[in-house]
Amino acid sequence: MNNNIILLAIPFFTLSVLIESIINFYKKSDYYALKDTFASLSMGIGNVIVSILTKFITLSFFYVLYNYRIFELNNQWWLWLLIIFADDFTFYWFHRFSHRCRYFWASHVIHHSSTKYNLSTALRQTWTGTISGKFIFWFWLPIIGFHPLMIIMMKSLNLIYQFWVHTEVISKMPKLFEAVLNTPSHHRVHHGYDSIYIDKNYAGIFIIWYKLFGTFQKEIHRPKYGITHNINTYNPFKVATHEWISIYQDIKWENSFINNVKYILKYPGWSHSKSR
Repeated sequence: MNNNIILLAIPFFTLSVLIESIINFYKKSDYYALKDTFASLSMGIGNVIVSILTKFITLSFFYVLYNYRIFELNNQWWLWLLIIFADDFTFYWFHRFSHRCRYFWASHVIHHSSTKYNLSTALRQTWTGTISGKFIFWFWLPIIGFHPLMIIMMKSLNLIYQFWVHTEVISKMPKLFEAVLNTPSHHRVHHGYDSIYIDKNYAGIFIIWYKLFGTFQKEIHRPKYGITHNINTYNPFKVATHEWISIYQDIKWENSFINNVKYILKYPGWSHSKSR
């Protein structure tokens, strides 16, 4: 969440969470838990603050690369059609890599740490994503010639789209919609830690990517939400840092240098003793 457009969307986010929570109350559903919701909202507020403070890092990175652009892409309307797909393709691989590399998972796991699935979960965002360098996945866009501000805006619009898919209120969208775009049904699968659902459905906007690259899973039953070892805390500082602390605890002097590097870069749950 790294652009002023996100700030403009906050009233919409707030109203949507309120409406969904009222629906939850009257349906007597288990979509919400008060402490969990406050934790998610705290993570969202922290993310916005950190993003404002660190936005210059991302912009500086993009502007430096933009100086070496291959093409001069003028501000034409059709460039927005191109960047929608280019950005979403990049997001797919960033998202997939964030599940397979523990270094990036340490930031991304925050979004998966809730055992509830509702619109407030969409706001449970990392505080360390920019600092850890997630923006490097978008390096090729300024080199091609997309303006840095255009990239930043598109990244924000992608995130805004993803807000509404974090709900159990909507069961299924029309078939054509489900066949092309990310929906609540598709994204519920992504947030499940059932063995059939783990590491599936990485889409931001379009689901064509995980159909092309073999990571699609249809929703068969209601997922169990969260991570394989849930953290059982609502403290936003612990939520934000728990996996970084876990990585630090796994790195020991008695380990070989290679194994310590693997604790950082291999998939979450890797251990040199294969004990987990």
